[in-house]
Amino acid sequence: MGMKSSESIHPSYLTASGPIPYNLLNDYMFRVILQENEFVLRGLIGSLLHLDQSEIKSTKIKNPIKLGEQIDNKTFVLDIQVDLNNDTNLNLELQVVNQGNWPDRSLSYLCRAYDKLKSGADYSKSKCAIHIGILEFTLFKEYPEFYASYKMLNVKNQHVFSDKFVLHVLELNQIELATDEDRLYGIDHWARLFKAKTWEDLRMIAEKNQYMCAAAQEMYYRNSDEIIQEQCRAREEYLQHERWVQEQLKEKDQALAEKDQTIAEKNQTIAEKNQTIAEKNRIIAELQAMIKN
Repeated sequence: MGMKSSESIHPSYLTASGPIPYNLLNDYMFRVILQENEFVLRGLIGSLLHLDQSEIKSTKIKNPIKLGEQIDNKTFVLDIQVDLNNDTNLNLELQVVNQGNWPDRSLSYLCRAYDKLKSGADYSKSKCAIHIGILEFTLFKEYPEFYASYKMLNVKNQHVFSDKFVLHVLELNQIELATDEDRLYGIDHWARLFKAKTWEDLRMIAEKNQYMCAAAQEMYYRNSDEIIQEQCRAREEYLQHERWVQEQLKEKDQALAEKDQTIAEKNQTIAEKNQTIAEKNRIIAELQAMIKN
């Protein structure tokens, strides 16, 4: 994976117009661009981790895919594992369909990224592990946030247990909640780049940032590759199916919840009737006792 800046701009990119066939919300396109263009990878990492480019000494993707190779949707690995500066295991993952398991899923990936020590090695030599989830949905509906960071800390005094175990969550659908700090590091612009739907919007978003400009040009180049297009199309079809499955599950859950509510209401009605009958029986019993006396 070599460095590719935006020094050489293809004329056809500058005149491209209309819808983008596959943008960065397509997880295959996302993977291809970050795997094949280290310049873009460095730019995105620098923004998300608040690092100056002088602080990024090296980036090495540890789980590259062979471009164009047929993928099995059941086993296709979505995350991008990066060895950052030889002292940090960084995990990047894009998720556009809410399967309801993101907290557990991200923790699993983070734990695997941290637990890399060889048998017998000193625990103090463990590398920092960072997982960054880029989501097209709101993770916690009661606590919407554009870019959140999570660490292990003392719940009483908020003292951080360790800086070596960190989760970041970028919610692409919450750009309006970006803080001044988020905007300072251009994270909101990266989010807009992910969501750009036309070439005109893409160029406008990317024009003032060399890393985003390189990402936009790489996207244009990869969208002209029929093999890459085919794999992106396969991913879109798979994700559409996943969305359909999730919708069906929601509808079934809603139907079950409504049935449970109906049953609960009927049970309440029966309980109230039984209570009324019991009260009437008590009164009858009292009257019968009075008659006997």
